[in-house]
Amino acid sequence: MPYLVECLASVEAQTIDPARLEVIAVDDGSTDGTGECLEEFAARAPMPVTVVRQDNSGGPSGPRNVGLGKAAGRYVFFLDADDRLGPEALERMVAMADENGTDVVLGRVEGVNRTAPKSMFGKTLGRTDVHSSNIKFTLSAQKLFRRELLERHGMRFDESLWTGEDALFTLEAYLRADGVSVLADYTCYYLVGREDGKHVTKTGGYTLRFDSARALMKLIADMVPAGDRRDALMIRPFLITLLPQFGPTFLTDDEDVRRHKFELAGPLMDAHWTPGVARLLKVHERLRLHLVAMGRPELLLDVVRFVKAKKQAPAVLEKRGTRLYLIYPHFRSRAAGVPDEIYLAEAREARAFEGYRAAAANTFLRRALRKARRMLPIGGFGATAA
Repeated sequence: MPYLVECLASVEAQTIDPARLEVIAVDDGSTDGTGECLEEFAARAPMPVTVVRQDNSGGPSGPRNVGLGKAAGRYVFFLDADDRLGPEALERMVAMADENGTDVVLGRVEGVNRTAPKSMFGKTLGRTDVHSSNIKFTLSAQKLFRRELLERHGMRFDESLWTGEDALFTLEAYLRADGVSVLADYTCYYLVGREDGKHVTKTGGYTLRFDSARALMKLIADMVPAGDRRDALMIRPFLITLLPQFGPTFLTDDEDVRRHKFELAGPLMDAHWTPGVARLLKVHERLRLHLVAMGRPELLLDVVRFVKAKKQAPAVLEKRGTRLYLIYPHFRSRAAGVPDEIYLAEAREARAFEGYRAAAANTFLRRALRKARRMLPIGGFGATAA
């Protein structure tokens, strides 16, 4: 409360036929009148409403699992009590899944007093997957899921996780799905920023983030063979869950917390940090995680200070402009011993700098080909002597 009032109003305003819709509301031990509000809604709503009232579980996994266990529809959608739906959201998402035979549908999200994911909503996609799109960067539970998919694989939210449980559930659904749809031309979900700031995802200690990263990395390693596809998915937990623990907050952590963070990160870096993952990151992201992997907190502090200051790292061009290094702290320092390739910008980052020649990377191959052609007989390939 009072966000629940608008949330329920958005459910009541859905354009989908109420006869096709059921609402299962789980009151997880609230003390603010939520239960009474739900009972009143159930008494007047045009669709069947089941209200479950239970003792507080401490997190969203338990209530979602209770609701999922009672669901009978072909699809399920998880709606948080402080957010709301666009009027045509369910009608459009169900139609998208039916038309394309997909198991998961992402509806465009708009933030209200908070940021919302955008990169995956560039255009509507009838059918895609987690390897061919940017959907790995939205792993919240607010998606339409085909219930048969969830039941076939016995999928439930992990009640041992206090944060990141939705990321684990959603990524598993992406990986198991027979296709994912992206509905980008209509705002289906309004992600509302609470004035009191009490979002579950913003509470809890740093150890919970490592628990979340560990679970997500294990899921990826278990379900995706080693190689480019696994590396591309590993970007999500490294970049979104792990790296923030070694950002500006690291500067204000005391020595014990810094040491503990390195201890928690160590096994994850040993198991999942690969050259393939490193190449997919920007230089400052790669450098920080490399220093975590190497157990060098004293060097990391210098890099974090540099990044926090939002300075542009100077660039050094070598190999006739085909190699560009960004000069973050400890570049080519013998004492630090960080390999040059950690500072080497990939083309997508290097293109922003004048003098870089991405196309020139193939110069050696072209020169070798021209030399081979000059050495051929006049008749060229396949020529025979008379």
